Amino acid sequence: MRMVSAAALTLIALCAGSAGAEDLKAFRLTIDGKSLDIDAGESTHVTLPDGKEVEVKLDRNDFATFSGDSFSFNHPSGISVTKTDLGENITQYLMASALGTIVVVQEYGKMNPVSLNQLMLQEMTRESVQAGAALTQQPTTRKLADGKELSGIRAEVKTRTDTAYFEIVGYGLADQGLLFITRVGSEDLGTEQPLIDKFWESLKVKM
Repeated sequence: MRMVSAAALTLIALCAGSAGAEDLKAFRLTIDGKSLDIDAGESTHVTLPDGKEVEVKLDRNDFATFSGDSFSFNHPSGISVTKTDLGENITQYLMASALGTIVVVQEYGKMNPVSLNQLMLQEMTRESVQAGAALTQQPTTRKLADGKELSGIRAEVKTRTDTAYFEIVGYGLADQGLLFITRVGSEDLGTEQPLIDKFWESLKVKM
């Protein structure tokens, strides 16, 4: 069960003068082989090869689609998704907000991980429970837009001052599958629950 333990624990641009090192831009826009550093929301004037001057502006979409080998989902474009190879044909994708809300997708290439729901919950809540938090849980299912059904558990970890809500569900075939894990705190539900809802509404499983 070494691979199970590892998975559980690892839970655009034309010339426009160079910017100083203290003023780095987040994006590089490339036009006809020439580049310009620019931030989202900024605009600048550039000269095209035919001599015409035009205004260029870079805006960020509210949401972007992230795709793994066997799944995809929409997420706020300002939050990145990181990919980690856990070994043993297990790949983890993590999206985390500044407030601590997380969405984790674990992609398994050699086994069906549906039975790991309980183990994942134990690993993610161990420290809180050992510190005295109360853990309650119940079986749950999620039906995706295409009809696929995910099964797993929904749990609450309650301390004296707050509550964290977890959902861990999976989908698998004989020798491959996916685990989906979400966590959000009670104090952040008003602003963070839409992130979780967007994930579930847009999630597609391609297996």
